[in-house]
Amino acid sequence: MQGLVIRNTGSWYDVRTDDGQILQCKIKGTFRLRGIRSTNPVAVGDRVTTDGGFITDILPRRNYIIRRASNLSKQSHIIAANIDLAGLVITVAHPETSTTFIDRFIASAEAYRVPVLLIFNKADLYSDEERHYLGLVMNLYRLIGYPCVAVSAVTGEGLDKLNQLITCNITLLSGNSGVGKSTLLNRLVPGARARTARISTAHDQGQHTTTFSEMYDLPGGGAIIDTPGIRGFGTFDFQREEVSHYFREIFETGRLCRFGNCTHTHEPGCAVLQALERHEIAESRYRSYLSMLNDEDEDRYRSRRT
Repeated sequence: MQGLVIRNTGSWYDVRTDDGQILQCKIKGTFRLRGIRSTNPVAVGDRVTTDGGFITDILPRRNYIIRRASNLSKQSHIIAANIDLAGLVITVAHPETSTTFIDRFIASAEAYRVPVLLIFNKADLYSDEERHYLGLVMNLYRLIGYPCVAVSAVTGEGLDKLNQLITCNITLLSGNSGVGKSTLLNRLVPGARARTARISTAHDQGQHTTTFSEMYDLPGGGAIIDTPGIRGFGTFDFQREEVSHYFREIFETGRLCRFGNCTHTHEPGCAVLQALERHEIAESRYRSYLSMLNDEDEDRYRSRRT
């Protein structure tokens, strides 16, 4: 029989079959032998076949989004499969999401052809200075072409607009620990009862409260895939010459470079470097591009404003 993976605890998978049953399944060891370089060959959002106790096959994926596994740099971790939107929950303070983290997430979504939605949470907590910075960051990404929405999971600010954007879509909800994903989920899906925790006052960082991935049906149609908070977003299997393809404005400007194989770092006649000097490309985006081009450790960008 066929079904949809709606929950992944690491060792068990909940599969909702096409006739409405919820089955707890494991995966057969043969999945590990098929060249799938992943810590989790099956992900929430996958359509699978099952014999009732085991997942026997994965049906072809429409898309998926992955990152480098936390402790196994040569393996990937599939965050979710068959999604309509990759929603990144961001906070500009308490804790701060770095622009490099945002850019790495966006680049991975671009690589796997998943549309991005940037969700700026905790709008009720910010000082005037932080609200000014929030406006600058949102304006940066809107100009590039990414939809942005400012919300407060506590007061409800912006939730109507967010609901309009995600209803009838399968939306991945990802982000750093502490950005309020679980609180936001509880507002969007009444009855979800996702566990929340306070931010560490000593380090201004969040604590992991979601320990596995799970799909929740939205009241108006569609679903949210909630995932554990992540501190760094390591890109996986990017070829150096392809990195610029995942930065929209750099790729478009790069078409004007003198050399077709321009790396946008030192070459004469580089249109990207010229645009950078004219402030037509944001320095933060260019630094993110360089960090990925040089395959730098994403942990450097966990909390510093860039």
